[in-house]
Amino acid sequence: MAGGCAFLNRLISYVVNEVVVRGLANSPTFQRFAVRTSKTIEDVSAKAIQKRLQFEEQMRELSKSFESGKR
Repeated sequence: MAGGCAFLNRLISYVVNEVVVRGLANSPTFQRFAVRTSKTIEDVSAKAIQKRLQFEEQMRELSKSFESGKR
């Protein structure tokens, strides 16, 4: 009995998943949302890289000034 219930749960889950995935894949609204989200993540990632490079440069300059002040 428990095996049949688990099978039924998996079957229902699969069918619902297929309906949801196909519905979202064919939805222009969801596609716009996905494209906007992807673009935003790319922009944030690019800004993070830029900030990291600026921080690294500041640390190099600070290190140089520390070394020159030490001598």
